[in-house]
Amino acid sequence: MYLAELALKAGLPKGVLNIIHGAHDAVNFCCDDENIKAISFVGGNKAGEHIYARGTATGKRVQANLGAKNHGVVLDDAQKAGTVNALVGAAFGAAGQRCMALSTVVLVGESKSWLGDLKEKASQLKVNAGHIPGTDVGPMISPQALKRAKDLIQAGVDAGAKLVLDGRNIKVSGYPNGNFLGPTIVNLGNIKDPKVAMNKCYSEEIFGPVMVVLEADTLEEAIAFINKNKYGNGTAVFTSSGAAARKFQTEIDCGQVGINVPIPVPLPFFSFTGSKASIRGDLNFYGKAGVHFYTKWKTITSSWDYEHDPHRWGAAMPRM
Repeated sequence: MYLAELALKAGLPKGVLNIIHGAHDAVNFCCDDENIKAISFVGGNKAGEHIYARGTATGKRVQANLGAKNHGVVLDDAQKAGTVNALVGAAFGAAGQRCMALSTVVLVGESKSWLGDLKEKASQLKVNAGHIPGTDVGPMISPQALKRAKDLIQAGVDAGAKLVLDGRNIKVSGYPNGNFLGPTIVNLGNIKDPKVAMNKCYSEEIFGPVMVVLEADTLEEAIAFINKNKYGNGTAVFTSSGAAARKFQTEIDCGQVGINVPIPVPLPFFSFTGSKASIRGDLNFYGKAGVHFYTKWKTITSSWDYEHDPHRWGAAMPRM
């Protein structure tokens, strides 16, 4: 509301930017009203798939950026200190509450021994209110979000996951009722175990400061496993091998790929290119595709020969 107020003060004409408050009824109004020509949505899969289905059914153009389960693959030739720092920052920054959080780490080969380093680095993060200087991990957005994350962690442990770092009982001075969840690391084991993919810590987007760690023996196994995941927002590989990086970027089925870049969100003049269950619609967010989403092609074919040759045209398809 404050941003809308500033837009008016900056001179934006009234009626150009409109804010509608509400939940289900407001959403369905936007999907059904014939004056609304396009809908751009960012959020969870349940809401996004409803909006996409209902909006397109009324002839609207709809783009929906949905859920994610972003994987970071670590090869044993990666630069260790930089990779560990990148993984911890990408997993726990914003308390994990961003669609591009690198929430799942796949340790390949000898990098499996780096789990202790990840735990040590994550343990050093400062959990506090977001406005306090030096804070690394702030609170979750609501009591419901906190409970859901804790429930998923427990469900994962009950299904056999190992709790490497448990942040569920963290206390923050001055905020006894805050929605705080400390950095948490859950190890699900080797991806060859069929129970790994079914563990709720892996199959569902936790959307909190929780890092899920998997183990793989080869890069090929890691790629095949990630490609089976229904989501395809972002992924990354950490390696010093150009050949391994090229293989990964070519064979991975994911919209945005980072090479030693933990959160590969492109600059605004490129499109946000999620794939699979992470997106609905054919035109991506921002970049050239974003411009096309908010505009419509019009083709003009004209001739000025009628005056000179009024009998030229017949029953056939008129052409130049």
